[in-house]
Amino acid sequence: MVTEAGARRAGDPGRDTLDKAADENFPVAPFFLPRAWREDLMAVYGFARLVDDIGDGDLAPGGADARLLGVAPERADDRLALLDAFEADLHRVFDATPRHPLLRRLQPTVRRRALTPEPFLGLIAANRQDQLVTRYETYEDLLAYCELSANPVGRLVLAVTGTTTPERVRRSDLICTALQIVEHLQDVAEDLGRDRIYLPAEDMKRFHVQEADLATPSAGASVRALVAFEAERARELLNEGAPLVGSVHGRLKLLLAGFVAGGRAAVEAIAAADFDVLPGPPRPGKLRLLREVGVTLRGEG
Repeated sequence: MVTEAGARRAGDPGRDTLDKAADENFPVAPFFLPRAWREDLMAVYGFARLVDDIGDGDLAPGGADARLLGVAPERADDRLALLDAFEADLHRVFDATPRHPLLRRLQPTVRRRALTPEPFLGLIAANRQDQLVTRYETYEDLLAYCELSANPVGRLVLAVTGTTTPERVRRSDLICTALQIVEHLQDVAEDLGRDRIYLPAEDMKRFHVQEADLATPSAGASVRALVAFEAERARELLNEGAPLVGSVHGRLKLLLAGFVAGGRAAVEAIAAADFDVLPGPPRPGKLRLLREVGVTLRGEG
């Protein structure tokens, strides 16, 4: 399905991609950050959003992104070919001039912040995996996927803000994995429409949930119990990662509190829906998010 943002991007493949930042469970580059940080974080987000759009088949119609990346028209819908071309363009960010406007936007950030290719390559690898792996047997398998699909984002935030340390990376990974799990819970129905299930198969068996149970308009008791179990796992990861907030100061502290609070508020929204995520993604309201920011800043909960 072509998204509204994708349709707007038909005439300009770089335009409006960043508008999707408003739909995330966490603040991407809020106004209170220094302008240089905002620009660099949005450049990183543009990369992450575009690679996800490639992996999900949500590019604008007409093949403009494929042409920019040098993919032949007859392969414009070949996601693996697009990801290969995108990776080649990523390497140009580090040693030449990239073709895609969002990667050209990223290049000054990479140079200014001395970023390395590894976290970007991880995000590409996660989207390649999405084309080949559609089910996860164990929770550990899912965590390994999150190591590619989510944790690089937090590491890039630390790198952009010049605050990387081994302990902060560890805490950041916990938070990012939790945010990814929460997003999977919100999007069970949407993911199933793409023939993907991010609920571990061993947990589905434990709660007597069949794949057909995920395709109903409303969740039954078994599905709700499974979602509640996974939501609690995400909450525990957020709590373990939350001391990251207290390890920094100033406006960065508020940004990181927003990440944790966004995840906590999303978990609360899922709980408020009685763990029925099948009608659509439960989303937290602004008041809930602000309350969770305050709790996180105070180190409570």
